[in-house]
Amino acid sequence: MLSESAAGAAASGVLYLHGFNSAGASPKARLVKAACDDLGLACRTPDLASRANDGLSVAEAALAQLGPRPVVVGSSMGGFLATVLAERHDLKAVLINPAVRPAGLVDTMLGQRFINDYTGESFAIEPAHRDQIAAMTPETVSPWRYLVLLVTQDETLSSPDTFAAYRGAKMILHPGGEHGFAALADYLPAVLAFAGYRLAPGRIAPVVPGA
Repeated sequence: MLSESAAGAAASGVLYLHGFNSAGASPKARLVKAACDDLGLACRTPDLASRANDGLSVAEAALAQLGPRPVVVGSSMGGFLATVLAERHDLKAVLINPAVRPAGLVDTMLGQRFINDYTGESFAIEPAHRDQIAAMTPETVSPWRYLVLLVTQDETLSSPDTFAAYRGAKMILHPGGEHGFAALADYLPAVLAFAGYRLAPGRIAPVVPGA
């Protein structure tokens, strides 16, 4: 587990950003919120719209409620948005199987329709989705900003590409695993240590999907 000294000054709050077609009530969002509640740490887990510009606006509005030194936590596409925020606003971020330069992936999904099971939003992937993501993608990242939680066998994204993109960052590799990172509860002490807080191992029980 990362030491508190490695995390630097304690975070003033935590912003959790969910992945594509998910929501602020997802199991990982609920885990992060439960850990923050246990520590008395302010936390926001907003629902993000399907278009990147709208999602980023919602995230920045939530960020403004979390004081001067928030830490951003993001999963998959939320990890991409967390990277955008970290680079734009000089923040630290925890990334869980983050999407790396996802405009190319979105390009392969053009025309596909989705329904968000959490929010009921129905949408089709349009060129604007891809173009907005491409426009906000940072040219470079500052590895010192990040703790990356990465499975070694991601069935959705390329684990080697993610490892290379964030080379030099603090990184925890989870052997095997899956894109949804079901083992997150086990790593919450490391996530909160990066934010400058001590959470006892096993303090937060795993969330059962659908519960």
